[in-house]
Amino acid sequence: DWSQLVAAPGRSICEWKGVARYWSLLAAPQLGSVAWSYAAPQEAYRLLHRHLSFYPGKLDCFVDGERVQPQPGSFYGGWVTSDLAGPFKGAPGTGHW
Repeated sequence: DWSQLVAAPGRSICEWKGVARYWSLLAAPQLGSVAWSYAAPQEAYRLLHRHLSFYPGKLDCFVDGERVQPQPGSFYGGWVTSDLAGPFKGAPGTGHW
């Protein structure tokens, strides 16, 4: 429900998807950005329009009842479950990938 979110400061650019906008929870602004979206994604990613991605390191996020772990590092928002095997970008020494 987008009514629970407020635009957060900052933007970033993905060379594939386009410009990302960040969102905070209206009821918990102290958490900072908890989600991001692409208002006008590149054509190949147009299905992302009007969808949100959430940071599992800031909120409790689940897939099929399993609480996901955040991808290492503070930049990426990947969801890691027991079904996935690493290594995952974001850990120290992986910035060159």
